[in-house]
Amino acid sequence: MQSLWERAIQSPYYAAQQVRDEKAFASLPITPKATLKKDPATFLRHTDAPYHKYYETSGSTGVPTPTPRLPEDTIWNTVSVATIWGRMLRPGDRVAALLPSDVAPVCDLVSGVAEYLGCTMLRAYPFTQGICDWDRLESLFSTYRPRHVFAAPGVILQWTRLLKRRGKLDAVRESVESLMLLGEVSSRSLRARLAETWDARVIDVSYGSTETGTIAAGCEQDRLHLLLQSHLVEVLRGDLPETPDAGRTGELVVTTLNNFARPLLRYATGDLVTLGSAEDCGCGLGLPVVTVHGRHVEGLTVSGVPLSAGAIEEIVYSTAGVTGYLVQLKRPTGASARLVIEQDVDFAGDQDEVHEFLRKRFADIGVEWTQIVSIEELPQLNKSGGSQKNWKRTNIQWVG
Repeated sequence: MQSLWERAIQSPYYAAQQVRDEKAFASLPITPKATLKKDPATFLRHTDAPYHKYYETSGSTGVPTPTPRLPEDTIWNTVSVATIWGRMLRPGDRVAALLPSDVAPVCDLVSGVAEYLGCTMLRAYPFTQGICDWDRLESLFSTYRPRHVFAAPGVILQWTRLLKRRGKLDAVRESVESLMLLGEVSSRSLRARLAETWDARVIDVSYGSTETGTIAAGCEQDRLHLLLQSHLVEVLRGDLPETPDAGRTGELVVTTLNNFARPLLRYATGDLVTLGSAEDCGCGLGLPVVTVHGRHVEGLTVSGVPLSAGAIEEIVYSTAGVTGYLVQLKRPTGASARLVIEQDVDFAGDQDEVHEFLRKRFADIGVEWTQIVSIEELPQLNKSGGSQKNWKRTNIQWVG
């Protein structure tokens, strides 16, 4: 804490705080996300430092936030995550990352951990025009034969649809032992669906942000564990931060112990989470688990019922023959809400039965859709994922 404090007060923002003693940490005010986005330079220790990497946030909640990093930032984050991923990635394993490498840090993280653990690494983001498309990806998988595939859920869903359509899924999935999902919130029902389709282990493998680094990493039993060696964790309920006791739900607040370019103290992430205990997972790590429900500001209300991305997707992806969805709300109030679902390419069931199943499942939680309709394929933006999308921008559509 002393070292963190000394770093933090080198930034103009924290130097201006009245609290001067790290022992008085509890009296520090919350650092709002909006404050960081408004003037990110005031949080940097040195604006002219020889930075190791330069990233920016996706800007999904506003203007992109510059996030330079020093070598210490990268090293601490990489090693911290490797302590958990190393339980699954073995030296010599072939890793493929279907993640963007431009501007965002997510693919650099996967690459850094893989190389640190002695794995072979391939970057192949299929939405990179002119370099790697779906045809090239299919060819790469046939020659490279990765054991572990890192990707956003939307990318894997689209990849699966294309392979089914081409009759190549069995051949491509043969070498794949695990699908490691990150970049978006993923529901348990979606992971179960992908595990059955790919005959592979599917894990929600990472949670964090460009600003904070990785806050939690997934173990071999598909539970996200808080990286307490890298973050102090609190839960914001109302205006007051509370201790991270198991069972508490609220906005996650973190203090970054190992951020060197830009330390953040009591930073409100904007993410709604539920905390658990280490005993909630049988992997033996001894680190508490966390369930991420989505961004606090990204909820929406349908027929008077608040809904998060996780709540919608838990129902949608437990429904046979559905590989995506779009919620259409009528301006200006959203009083009329239509659910558009994407049907799987090999689904031969009755769509009316699917619609009725969804209608009943949502009715169980008090949600009544004005209409539920099926289409053959959703737009590409709905699937690109990997820190490049925002749930409200890609899965929610306002219509006139």
